[in-house]
Amino acid sequence: MPAPDDNGFAGMRRNMVTYQIEARGVHAENVLAAMRHVPRHLFLPESLRWAAYDDTPVSIGRGQTISQPYIVARMTELLELDPDSTVLEIGTGSGYQAAVLAEIAHEVWTIERYGDLAREAERLLEGLGYQNVHVIVGDGTLGCAEAAPFDAIIVTAAAPHVPTALAEQLSEGGRLVIPVGDTSVQELRQYRKQGDAFKEARVLDCRFVPLVGRDAFGESRDGTP
Repeated sequence: MPAPDDNGFAGMRRNMVTYQIEARGVHAENVLAAMRHVPRHLFLPESLRWAAYDDTPVSIGRGQTISQPYIVARMTELLELDPDSTVLEIGTGSGYQAAVLAEIAHEVWTIERYGDLAREAERLLEGLGYQNVHVIVGDGTLGCAEAAPFDAIIVTAAAPHVPTALAEQLSEGGRLVIPVGDTSVQELRQYRKQGDAFKEARVLDCRFVPLVGRDAFGESRDGTP
């Protein structure tokens, strides 16, 4: 796993966890440890690294963002991961959320619809030593049937509903964390699979970029993926 470069970033990372995450009620020690360790600044364009530990999402290009640190931590905590967990992430982006997951879980599969973002995330994750992350280019709404079932699934873009394939690929007792709503206002929800049913918990209001795919907001205008 990474030995993050310092230059003041380590202290900024500790403050981020203390004042933005712990202070807002995230207390799972495995999540806090991961957030303290992963070098968030390396997952941003070099010109924007000064904003890496601010309490805000940051643009990574292609109309995508790296989520606010608190949201990353809260969503990760809701997954209820342990060292044996297998996780599916929809929306790789820069790879930061995947790195946080990889600090905690046994295996992480992550799907990104933009090939250039996926390749850059894969290069960075490999360079940092994350050998338990598998990056796939494709339609995240279809999941990853060949690696299913998953103990947990996290969706880092807003969907109008839970995509059918993701519900089917969740293991018994598994947790799915996803923002649900329209393209402007959503609600972060946790679903727990119980037989053929799902127990739903509504967590907080949020705002994410839309999930584009066959079972969400439709194909992208540029033909991606």
